[in-house]
Amino acid sequence: MFQSVERQAELVRTGKITSRALVEAALRRIARNDPALGAFRIVLAEQALAEADARDAAGADGPLHGVPIAVKDELDVAGQVTTFGGAANRTPAADDSEAVRRLRAAGAVVIGKTTMPEFGQWPFTESVAHGHTHNPWDTSRTPGGSSGGSAAA
Repeated sequence: MFQSVERQAELVRTGKITSRALVEAALRRIARNDPALGAFRIVLAEQALAEADARDAAGADGPLHGVPIAVKDELDVAGQVTTFGGAANRTPAADDSEAVRRLRAAGAVVIGKTTMPEFGQWPFTESVAHGHTHNPWDTSRTPGGSSGGSAAA
């Protein structure tokens, strides 16, 4: 079931589906497909489910209310390490980056951080620290560089 972000938010807003159900569906898809794709550096399943439950309890608020999203591993997510595709940084971020803060304020639920080449500097997505990311339409190909994990996700 592929629905646009707008349609997902509408389904939650109208009560036809819960944020938790959307997040659970996204997590199932990640579990099924990511072993072959390598799109995610980290999946924040427990955190995302708790965030979805909080969104459902609070009621619809914001244009992205209840919609699961993934963010590139160059954006800080509070409590998570931002690796920029490498292994040198091991310190968790104290706060969300401005982009993540705004996504959450709009109602989105962060489900994970996607892979990227070290410092986004290659036209393919692979790193010694996090392996190769594969194109979901043809796993013998790259999804591109810098935002390859996001593209594959």
